[in-house]
Formats: sequence, structure tokens, C-alpha cells
Amino acid sequence: METVRQRPRVEGGREEEILDATVAVVAELGYDRLTMDAVATAAKASKATLYRRWSTKAELVVDAISRAKGCPMPEQVDTGSLRGDLIAMSCGDGGFMDEVPMSVMAGLFTALQHDAELKRAVQERFLAPRLGLVTEVYQRAVRRGEIAPDVDIELITTTLPAVIIYHAFVLGIEPTDDLILRVIDNVILPAARGSQAS
Repeated sequence: METVRQRPRVEGGREEEILDATVAVVAELGYDRLTMDAVATAAKASKATLYRRWSTKAELVVDAISRAKGCPMPEQVDTGSLRGDLIAMSCGDGGFMDEVPMSVMAGLFTALQHDAELKRAVQERFLAPRLGLVTEVYQRAVRRGEIAPDVDIELITTTLPAVIIYHAFVLGIEPTDDLILRVIDNVILPAARGSQAS
């Protein structure tokens, strides 16, 4: 099995400054027009520094939206109920309320359609760890008996993010705690009961 060499981190607070500058450049230029030169200039860093840490702009941009003032990883939670876990994950740090400029995310969604490198980086670095946390939340709910045996788990795990993304990027409505609670209480929990729902 091939091991992936961990690229060296940038020292001190410089890495966070570079990631913040990356978010700003994506917001200004869009993903397609972003270059490592533009980020290096904005971050007052050398291009060599960037390439030592990130081999491609896709990896840099995905790290930036994942860890800077973007969408940090949600914390692993176990409140004892599916509803509690979903609220804690969706409304806390790393949840849907974290601020990423709409232009940044919209630009990434557009680029995902034609940039295989970006798609791979988003799937591996952004989606996979988050899906792992969400899957564990739903698996615990199954073990507690909160989810009926006939429920399509794969479908309901994607429902909340799908509704939030639709509101944000199709309707242009910023997600709110109220919207998240409405989806959890009116869609996810009834769906989790499956054919047992009255």
C-alpha cells in the first residue's frame, strides 16, 4: 500500500495567514482565475513556501475553506440522541453557520464540474472526514433504535446538507439555526422513523 508523504507545515501563524489570504483571493478572483502567484502576493509569502506545503492550488484552496475562517471540522459529538447530535454538529463550530463568503463556495461548486483535481481534493480533504463523522452519528442512532430498519440511511444523511446548499446557492438565503431545526424536526426525524411513522 502506497503511503502519502505528509508535506511540511508552514511555521507559526504563517500557515493560517496564507489560508486566510487564499480565501480572500478566491472571493475576489474565483477559483478558476486563482494562481499560486496571486496567493503568494496576497499572503506576502514566496511561491516556493506555498508549493512546499501544498502541491496544487486545489489542495491549497480546499485546506483554506476547511481550516481557516471557513468551515473547520465539526467536533465529534454524542449527545445521546440523533436530534441532539445533528443540532450540535450543524449549529456549532464547523456547522452550517460558519462563515465562508458565498462567492467562494459558489465559485468552487462551479469549478467542481470541470476540474478533476479540485473534485478529488474536495472529496478527500473536505467531504470524506465530515461524512465519516455524520455516518457515525447515524450509525449510533440506528444502534439506539432511533432509526427504523427500513430507512435509507444513505439518503437521509445527505438530506440536511442538500437543503442547506439549495437555500444558500439556489435561493440565495443564508442558512439559519431556525432553518436547520426545521429540516431536522420536519424532515430528518420523521424520515428516520420510516414506515413506523404514523
